[in-house]
Amino acid sequence: MEGLRMVADLMAIAARTAPKTRGEDFIVVEVVEGETVQRLGRGMINHGRQHDDAGFERDGRNTLDTEVVVLIGIKDADVADLNCGACGAENCILINTFDGQFKGPNCALRLLDMGIALGSAVKIAGLMNVDNRVMYRVGVVAREMKLVDADFVMGIPLSATGKSIYFDRSK
Repeated sequence: MEGLRMVADLMAIAARTAPKTRGEDFIVVEVVEGETVQRLGRGMINHGRQHDDAGFERDGRNTLDTEVVVLIGIKDADVADLNCGACGAENCILINTFDGQFKGPNCALRLLDMGIALGSAVKIAGLMNVDNRVMYRVGVVAREMKLVDADFVMGIPLSATGKSIYFDRSK
């Protein structure tokens, strides 16, 4: 557990220092462990049952077998104001106009920033030989449970066992 927490902290540093559009930082990082991870896993299973979504239940069971979860998201991300059109709008979008599983819409370049932060974090986990997987469903429920204050979030559960619990699993 102590080693996994150390890796999670290094992952948080990697996410924080990852390059960002126009040098503007809207990345949010939280590390959860212990009983909070157990509550998250149970919350995911309950969410899956309530919404008839077996993927949430499967990922929730994975989370119950996890020691530490790194949550990475974006919060109040202003548009990059480059009018690039990647979001589908002719001019930069107005963000935070709806709130579903995530709050949005979000500037595509800010989502790219989040993706780079996620990639930087999982690179650290990989270098340290820690099993991990970026999970959309972890982020949905972590946000719902207010474990992280973010508009859009993904979770990265961590494990150190003889076989990866995140990829060697049933559907």
